[in-house]
Amino acid sequence: MGAGGPDDEDNRWPPWLKPLLRESFFVQCKLHADSHKSECNMYCLDCMNGPLCSLCLAYHKDHRAIQIRRSSYHDVIRVSEIQKVLDISGVQTYVINSARVVFLNERPQPRPGKGVTNTCEVCERSLLDSFRFCSLGCKIVGTSKNFQKRKRYQRTMSSDSEESYSSSSHGKLKNKENNNSNKVQSFSPSTPPPTSVSYRTAKRRKGIPHRAPFGGLFIEY
Repeated sequence: MGAGGPDDEDNRWPPWLKPLLRESFFVQCKLHADSHKSECNMYCLDCMNGPLCSLCLAYHKDHRAIQIRRSSYHDVIRVSEIQKVLDISGVQTYVINSARVVFLNERPQPRPGKGVTNTCEVCERSLLDSFRFCSLGCKIVGTSKNFQKRKRYQRTMSSDSEESYSSSSHGKLKNKENNNSNKVQSFSPSTPPPTSVSYRTAKRRKGIPHRAPFGGLFIEY
């Protein structure tokens, strides 16, 4: 295929890496179930034929084999073993049982801890500032071209959304101010016309007595 195709993505990594990450270790070996050493915690990088127990290694004497270990129910590999055959730069390492290790796959984390300033670019697990990924699996995903394109697209969409929200909020604020101004003008009481006079006030009163000039009699007009 041409440059940038799926084959190029696969060629970036050793052929054994992705199969290794998909395997389930620490299961009982089917060939040596009767042995107390039948736990499958080994992997042959040359054969890539699944997890092996220590007894299976007799058939892989001249092959490259690595040991998988476990920490809190998650698979790890010692840095001293894996760095001989794989570039693990950018992947955070941990010290477990006095040995420095890396995790094979991501580990779910409900939410980053308080004060966390750096997280895995793929699964957002809390990391030290000098690392980009929490595991080998996350590095494969996070450095793929499709992931990088999607990440750039998300950043672009996020930026556009923020600009759109800012513009929309500014427009809504102006409209609200204009509407409030219109409402004030609309609901202001109007001045009554000067010619408006009450009928009762305009009507002449009747029955007001007036004193007669002579004789002290009251005559009602």
